[in-house]
Amino acid sequence: MSESIEQWLESIGLGEYTQQFTEQRITRDILPDLTEQDLEALGLPLGDRKRVLRAIASLAPPAASQPATPLAAPSGSATAADAGQLRHLTVVFIDLVGSTALSAELDLEDYKNLIHSYHDTCARLIAEHRGYVAQYAGDGVLAYFGYPHAHEDDPERAALAAVAILRAVPGIGDDRTGALAARIGIATGEVLIGGLVYEGIETIRAALGEIPNLAARLQTLANPGEVILSAETHRLLGNAFVCEDAGRHVL
Repeated sequence: MSESIEQWLESIGLGEYTQQFTEQRITRDILPDLTEQDLEALGLPLGDRKRVLRAIASLAPPAASQPATPLAAPSGSATAADAGQLRHLTVVFIDLVGSTALSAELDLEDYKNLIHSYHDTCARLIAEHRGYVAQYAGDGVLAYFGYPHAHEDDPERAALAAVAILRAVPGIGDDRTGALAARIGIATGEVLIGGLVYEGIETIRAALGEIPNLAARLQTLANPGEVILSAETHRLLGNAFVCEDAGRHVL
């Protein structure tokens, strides 16, 4: 049985809002479409709106939580949950600049809190632009625009989220860390979406193919505070953004 909206709200400690969600016929499949403005209209205060958006950003699609057929994998190995589906995605890879040095300079508790704040900031802004956080990998954040719900303007949403993140990350720092910065790579194209299973348990919904790798490589070319786009992403954005040519690179 799929998780009800009441169960989901209880799981994130906000069960007191069940009545508002129920009265507006908001079910679990509607959650990825909610914006901060929607939540404000429901009467949620600022802090709880942020908590809901953060939870939505890491929400697995309903189909991912309960595969129709049990899957087995040899011990210690990973396999695809199913044949997967081809999707046209814009993939965003975000990196926190200088995090390795910070991990040596800060005590572990302070460093953990810093990374937590960074993840929260990225997740909130990705959710506000209808993206999906696919994975956290240390100081890296991988996000999809166009999954699980596709929009005609997904590349533009991805670029807007990226710019918002670049503007927000410096505010996470303090006197000990100095001004922080992120760098971001964005690529758009066809990927194969499938659940990765480890010892019978689905871990992430992975986008397989050239595009996620390209986004990660483009991120390494970016200077602190920059976004590097693939040629296809740039083409799809049209005149929506002013961009500069980053030159030709062998990746």
